[in-house]
Amino acid sequence: MSFYLYLLLGFIGGIPAGMGMGGGTVTIPLLVLIGGVGQKIAQSANLFAFLPMSVGALKLHADNGLLQTRGVGWIILPALLFSALGTSLAVALPSALLKRAFGAFLIGLSFVGFFRALSAKKA
Repeated sequence: MSFYLYLLLGFIGGIPAGMGMGGGTVTIPLLVLIGGVGQKIAQSANLFAFLPMSVGALKLHADNGLLQTRGVGWIILPALLFSALGTSLAVALPSALLKRAFGAFLIGLSFVGFFRALSAKKA
């Protein structure tokens, strides 16, 4: 039964990921809250799933002429460096703290989205 549950959760999380809306913000809570997976495993699974999705999205955007590569070199090195640092931090932190930090991030993200929607409505 768990195979079908994880398949369904992957489908539900993959839809916003495919639309470029941050699938991890959906997939990670689904895996933790419904799938009963630990926080570190859920984040690892999300990162692993991101790799083939990003390759597919990159090819699709390249085929449609939507890539702007100017200045991307300045982003790659810091992104790789901070990804490695973030990974090291995530491994070192207790899962409970990581879960709370991710929850706080999601709450903060929802407030930002809420206030942006309010300001856009007034304009």
